[in-house]
Parts: sequence; C-alpha cells; structure tokens
Amino acid sequence: MIWLFGYGSLIWRPDLPFRERRAARVTGWARRFWQASWDHRGTPDSPGRVVTLVASPGATLWGMAYAIAADDWPGVLAVLEHREQAGYQRLSLTAGLTAGERAGDVVDHVTAEVFVGGEDRPEFIGPEPLAATAAIVRRSHGPSGANVDYVLALERALAELGVRDPDVEALADAVRPGALTPGAR
Repeated sequence: MIWLFGYGSLIWRPDLPFRERRAARVTGWARRFWQASWDHRGTPDSPGRVVTLVASPGATLWGMAYAIAADDWPGVLAVLEHREQAGYQRLSLTAGLTAGERAGDVVDHVTAEVFVGGEDRPEFIGPEPLAATAAIVRRSHGPSGANVDYVLALERALAELGVRDPDVEALADAVRPGALTPGAR
C-alpha cells in the first residue's frame, strides 16, 4: 500500500481509487492559502487561492490519508501530478492515522506521500492580508469552479473531520455570501 495525505480538496474530493480512508495528522506543518491557482480555482489572468503546507515547527495539521494499492499507484500518481501541476512538489512525510475518518487518537504511523507548493515556484504567494486574499477568492473562478466554493468546502470537510483550522475559518467567514469585507465596519 502507498499512503497519500490530503489537506485541501483531497479531503472532500479525492477522485481516486483507494482501499482505505482515515483521518491523519502530520506535525511541523501548517495549512495556508498561499498558493495561486490558475489551473483549478482561477485563470492565468486571474489566479485564485488554494492551500499549501508551510513549515511550522511544533504545529499539528489534520487531513485525510488514503491507502492506495501498489498496482493502482502509477495511475493515481499520474492523475495527481496533473491535478497538482501548478507549483506543487511531492514529499514523503510521517502521518499519524486514527482508526476512522475523524480526528482523534493516533493508532498507527505511516509514511505518506503529499503534494506541497514549493516556495521557490512562481505559484507560491506567501503571506498576504486576509482582506486581499478574500477579495481574490470572491472574484476567482476556474475550470474546477468558484474559489469561494473551494474555501467553504474545505471548511465543511474539516468540521466533518472534527478539527478546527483558524486560518480556513477566518477566510471562510470573510468570503461567505453576505460577509463584510475583512477590516470593514
């Protein structure tokens, strides 16, 4: 089995054959909307924002791990390399697995493949004010749909997983229909 760790859209939309799905956590990483998306949630002229992982010593990050049959891995990897083409690189991390699909006690550790946006790539944006990210997300739309839908789906998926991510929640609150622009009164 090859394990794959998802921390963004792979949590709620894996679109790949897997044998097992379990909540998982990695340490030393944080989820941030610091990745430009011109291929899925935006366009080359108006890139949206999606999550990537950034090193964060001491942090714990929850996501979903998928067990992929070794025979299926070459095909899955080809799909993932296309899906994660805009600035992502593949790493191997140690992931702690729970017994089911909700965050909780870790019962096993595995080496998991994960795609992370490289800071040396042009798609890596880095930190920007919440108001700027929210404005970009509200106006961005790409082949995979509206950027707002991505943010709100990630917020829901994390809630179903049983975890809170303050950065995801803050952006979701800022882009939710009817929300005020961050910093506005």
